[in-house]
Amino acid sequence: MMKYVRPVYYSFPVQLVLLHFKKFQVLLVFWFILFSTLNGGFMRSFGADALFFSPEYLGNVNAISAGIVGVATGVFIMSWNITTFILFSRHFRFLATTSKPFLKYCINNFIIPVFFLIFYFVKALRFDITKELLSGAEIFFLVCGFLIGLILIIMVSLFYFFRADKTIIRQMAPVISDAKLFKSQFHQNEVKINESRLIKVQWYLNSPLLIKKVRDVSHYSREFIENIFNRHHFSAILSIFFAFIFLIIVGFFMDSPFFQIPAASSTLIFFAILISLSGAFSYFLQNWSIPFLFILFFVLNLLYKYDVIDPSNKAYGLNYINRNDRPLYTEEGLLRLCTTENMGKDKLNMITVLNNWKKKQREDKPVFYIINTSGGGNRSATFTMNILQRLDSLGSGQLMNKTFLITGASGGMFGAAYFRELARLKSKVDTSIDLYDRKYVDAISRDLLNPLFSSFVARDLASPAQKFKVGNYEYIKDRGYAFEQKLADNTGGVLDRQMKDLYEDEKNANIPLMLFNSVITRDSRSMIISTQPISFLMRPLHDSSRIPPISPDAIDFGAFFSKQDPMNLRLLTALRMNATFPYVLPNVWLPTTPVIDVMDAGFRDNFGEQTAIRFINVFRDWLRENTSGVVFIQIRDRKTGGWQNPYESNDITELVTKPLLLLQYNWYKMQEYNQDDLLGLLQNDLKVPVYKLAFQYVPKNELEAATLNFHLTRQEKSDIADALSSNANQQNFKVIKNFMNKGLPKN
Repeated sequence: MMKYVRPVYYSFPVQLVLLHFKKFQVLLVFWFILFSTLNGGFMRSFGADALFFSPEYLGNVNAISAGIVGVATGVFIMSWNITTFILFSRHFRFLATTSKPFLKYCINNFIIPVFFLIFYFVKALRFDITKELLSGAEIFFLVCGFLIGLILIIMVSLFYFFRADKTIIRQMAPVISDAKLFKSQFHQNEVKINESRLIKVQWYLNSPLLIKKVRDVSHYSREFIENIFNRHHFSAILSIFFAFIFLIIVGFFMDSPFFQIPAASSTLIFFAILISLSGAFSYFLQNWSIPFLFILFFVLNLLYKYDVIDPSNKAYGLNYINRNDRPLYTEEGLLRLCTTENMGKDKLNMITVLNNWKKKQREDKPVFYIINTSGGGNRSATFTMNILQRLDSLGSGQLMNKTFLITGASGGMFGAAYFRELARLKSKVDTSIDLYDRKYVDAISRDLLNPLFSSFVARDLASPAQKFKVGNYEYIKDRGYAFEQKLADNTGGVLDRQMKDLYEDEKNANIPLMLFNSVITRDSRSMIISTQPISFLMRPLHDSSRIPPISPDAIDFGAFFSKQDPMNLRLLTALRMNATFPYVLPNVWLPTTPVIDVMDAGFRDNFGEQTAIRFINVFRDWLRENTSGVVFIQIRDRKTGGWQNPYESNDITELVTKPLLLLQYNWYKMQEYNQDDLLGLLQNDLKVPVYKLAFQYVPKNELEAATLNFHLTRQEKSDIADALSSNANQQNFKVIKNFMNKGLPKN
């Protein structure tokens, strides 16, 4: 048995795998991330696996998009081969005496790349069949496209190195053929070439099907051998430089759809560059690599501290130029915004809006409808659009006319804002718009993740800064910009508005009032964006003569940034600020003193209910006198009651991590418990009926539920649409139909 195992163990391919685990293990991290991504571990909740299994190019998943990913995979594999060839060459000097040493290294370094490709195809086939619901022919073309791209780039790379080999041979041939020149390579004190202490190689693959025994090279000069390898190293480094230039070009021209390559491709090319940089650090700096990284970090931090570099994302439309008039973010500054006088003026303005809404209703005391929609990326956007279409059809096209207020978070607000804008266009510009057309559901459900990842890699990290204008102000294009542009493209430009464009329609109650929330990372206060002044929402109603004064826990965006052109803000930016999930989208930095940044509304009020309850509490007297009751229409991407996804300890490690992750796993459930409590108090205090109808996305199979990200598969889109037919949702549709057509039940 050992006579068969021993030759395999001491073969070059096996020894190379062991060498990778013995030296420069940091390079294996990139393989680990890729394997984990494909296996649904790394960034699964963000949909990272879908970027590899169903890559999009020019809005389509086809052989071309798969071919581009194949090319990028080839670039990554060749970068891995190049970098490890440079780092490990002193451990296998026998290759220097063979023809085409780099080719032979690639052949023998096949185990990890081939295992990755097999793993990739197995996972991709399963995903495309069960998630993307692709036909056999479609999958065949995807596989062919990927393989053609992969083989093409490997052939080009090897052709490049073949030419480099010929150049090296031409340069070294005179030395080898001339005995005197060859002998001159040896110095008097020349150290004999010893075998590597890390690996022992007896056999190697001279070609994929030919095994050869390793020859003794101890009679060669060390300088001679290393000279051959160094010439290969230069060719290798040059090839990676070309990859980096390509990534810069992609980032520079990313506004053109032609250059918006699949995100998986950008990621793989970026990984290829990182592998090369890691190898360069280790090769050139050796023991100084870690100190150099610390110095680099210190220098970058210093440049950031003194505003030499500024990677922060901005709110597109706001004035960041006027530094002298930036508002002070202090308790005193916020209290000045919500004085009794200011709140009184803002309440009167809102009562005017409420009266405008009432004038448009047919009843003397109409039902006051509020729509709350939850966060949840594209699944919530798609579910919200489906629900609103159905509700509007049940209400004879009067849903937007009967609804006064829309609040919520993240993806749900995408769907609600899109439907509202379509309804606005239908009533004012184009009466031919069919609000129930499925193309609008398809539009809001389109991929947003691909441009995010692509822009992050090609633009945020690699390409020089490019700028664009909103009004008179300039901003840097980054993944936030790419996200907004893709959302605008997906929705046909319907959402490409500024807040000032919506002011009159919201003032006159032609469309429902929308409140966009985001959370200030400094202290978790809400930043509420509205076209109307809303200082009365900055803190709860209370009698300060009986209880201590309550500090503001929310901020009126328009009043706070009154000197920064707040109504110049893009609607797309307001939506993005409302949906800034950590790392995926950049936090938005605002022009205050000190500077603050905001992120996803879901961290404070994922269902939009808390803000709506405060609004009702402020105007409860008006509601008692002018309405027959209040109906909350809640559209949510998860079950009610907090029973979904319980946090359980399944292994011993979770006994340690559970106390740390308890808050994270139960955050939305705690919000729901608190909001149910507030709603119960409101119901008892308002003196008019308060109803809540919760439309829930409940998947047919929990294991195949739509993920919380900005990409949906065909199966997930179908599952979301089918969720409207659940018993609970069907019952709520019947109730809301009766409410809209017959009014609330008489007590």
